[in-house]
Amino acid sequence: MPVLVSLLVCLIPTTIGGLLSAIGIAGMDRLVQRNVIAKSGRAVEAAGDIDVLMLDKTGTITLGNRMASAFVPAPGVTEQELAEAAQLASLSDETPEGRSIVVLAKSKFQLRAKELHPHEARFIPFSASTQFSGVELLDMERKPARKILKGAIAAIRAECGGKFPPELDKAQAGISNQGGTPLAVIDNGRVLGLIHLKDIVKGGIKERFAQLRKMGIKTVMITGDNPLTAAAIAAEAGVDDFMAQATPESKLARIRQEQASGRLVAMTGDGTNDAPALAQADVAVTMNTGTQAAREAGNMVDLDSNPTKLIEIVETGKQLLMTRGSLTTFSIANDIAKYFAIIPAVFGALYAVNGGPGPLSVLNVMRLHSPQSAILSAIIFNALIIVALIPLALRGVKYVAVDALALLRRNMFVYGLGGIVAPFIGIKLLDMLISAVGFVG
Repeated sequence: MPVLVSLLVCLIPTTIGGLLSAIGIAGMDRLVQRNVIAKSGRAVEAAGDIDVLMLDKTGTITLGNRMASAFVPAPGVTEQELAEAAQLASLSDETPEGRSIVVLAKSKFQLRAKELHPHEARFIPFSASTQFSGVELLDMERKPARKILKGAIAAIRAECGGKFPPELDKAQAGISNQGGTPLAVIDNGRVLGLIHLKDIVKGGIKERFAQLRKMGIKTVMITGDNPLTAAAIAAEAGVDDFMAQATPESKLARIRQEQASGRLVAMTGDGTNDAPALAQADVAVTMNTGTQAAREAGNMVDLDSNPTKLIEIVETGKQLLMTRGSLTTFSIANDIAKYFAIIPAVFGALYAVNGGPGPLSVLNVMRLHSPQSAILSAIIFNALIIVALIPLALRGVKYVAVDALALLRRNMFVYGLGGIVAPFIGIKLLDMLISAVGFVG
């Protein structure tokens, strides 16, 4: 009976049971090192199972600041005339886009922004409702003498009564096809031309998306741009799909559609309008600078407010699952190998005659000293192997962007084979040491 109890203790699968908690805690710790706070361990695990990654274009896929790259004048208008009007309309625009228009006009035509005093001009600030900004130049009686506006094509078209040169319609389509954003400029209702604002795709982002694709993760770019612009940027960035002219309702509907297909969805956001979609997503990373509603809807908070961090979070979750899978493979192989290592030695003494070896001793191919030394060696090996694997559980298995089949092959070869070989070597060495020092008879 003592032998059977001892045998049961040393053959219980203890390795992975003792390491599971360490693997989970280490995964959360790696996120903290990246300045991401996970509200639950389940969120970290879910990040490793993600199938669909929904990313905002601005600030995540692109640098976030669209820059003026060219002036496209209308027929009968010189490029310098357009540049001068665009610069005047941008004097009060403190956005990076507005500043870039002023800089482009200065670099191409040495146009220096005029200093307009309050009695000479009245600035028109940009608003979401009008979709344009500009300036009114006043005459001596402080009445508008010249009104220059720049803004979205649809808004400017409405301001000039729908009179828009067909040449600019073609130019607008060309800019959108290149992934740019066209702005129109008018002077007292006269269309002067377009400004080409270009989105700059982040360096290396295409390669990261390719790695995610290898892992079976689908990337979806979310943007408010028109479909032509969105398609061009999506192709340049290498994403799998995109949502153009996205609204809070369309984001929520897309997440539900993906989840209904059995996929897990991760997304990032920071605004109140993002809260419904964040609450629906399986992994929702909110920015620390975001609204209270967004932070409460998400299950992770990025203290750096960097939307790109979502990719790193998914990689951390994948590493956690890879570590768990690797050590589980090792643990199962290790426990199976212990059966074949010590059971023949334990039962080899059965039916022995006059203290000699029994007929079953031929099964003891490892030539372990005795049943007692075999069981003691297995128990000691169990304790040592857990301690030896703790650093790997805390550090994590090295992250490699491979598909599930390749990962399974790697685990079976490295950790499966290693788990089979290690007990035979370890138990044999311990048995030799124990019998040599005389711990057992």
